[in-house]
Amino acid sequence: MTDTPSLPPAHAFLSTFSLAGRVALITGSARGLGWEIAHAMAASGAHVILNGRQPGPTQAAAQRLRDAGLQASALVFDVADSQATEAAFAMLDAQHGRLDILVNNVGARVRKPLSAFTAEEIRALIDTDLVAAILLSKLAAERMAAQGYGRLIAITSVAGEIARPGDAVYPAAKQGLTGLMRALAVEYAPQGITSNAIAPGTFATETNAAMMADPQVHARLAARNPTGRWGQPGEIAGAAVFLASPAASYINGQVLAVDGGLSILF
Repeated sequence: MTDTPSLPPAHAFLSTFSLAGRVALITGSARGLGWEIAHAMAASGAHVILNGRQPGPTQAAAQRLRDAGLQASALVFDVADSQATEAAFAMLDAQHGRLDILVNNVGARVRKPLSAFTAEEIRALIDTDLVAAILLSKLAAERMAAQGYGRLIAITSVAGEIARPGDAVYPAAKQGLTGLMRALAVEYAPQGITSNAIAPGTFATETNAAMMADPQVHARLAARNPTGRWGQPGEIAGAAVFLASPAASYINGQVLAVDGGLSILF
């Protein structure tokens, strides 16, 4: 009769979801989905660096986390400004000496027909939604490669896979982010860095407040979802913590849709 193998202590596996000792930069994290991701990562043990363009809201968001006994700081810069981004990373180096997790969350959206866009408006949107993420990923990966560990996460959108009229440029940028993360997954995996994306569906955030306030739009989008409702902002957090954690160490180059099933219903 063979001996029964010993089992690990109860709940020991949950430690693989811990972010203790990690430093995480989450762009656009003073509110909305970025705030929820920052809050969850801080509550999972990471020191989170919140980013935004406005000092007041960004610093206030970091203070909210510190008041809750969590580790947080603010790094105010515009991700679309390459010089400001490089200066911010130099400050990050001086203050923390490492970066373990990058969440590219910033995303601007302009809903109107493509024929109504100017060339400058197209470039500005692509710069914010895609080019900025490429530069941020480059700077982060350089630091992660030197330490042999890192997590690159991009917040894309189900709009990168499904389409509707009057919204051409944003999905193009989001699909570009998907391609970026898959390319980085191949390029940086040998250096201990995983690269993945999260594709949210319709969430009840400040950005979508106008659509939620319109009874017809609100009802139509809720009916379009198998769950029959919009996502609550906090429901994005689990996916982000998971992909940033040791539990996801062999997940690389994937897109996790957090959309209630919106992208599979036809």
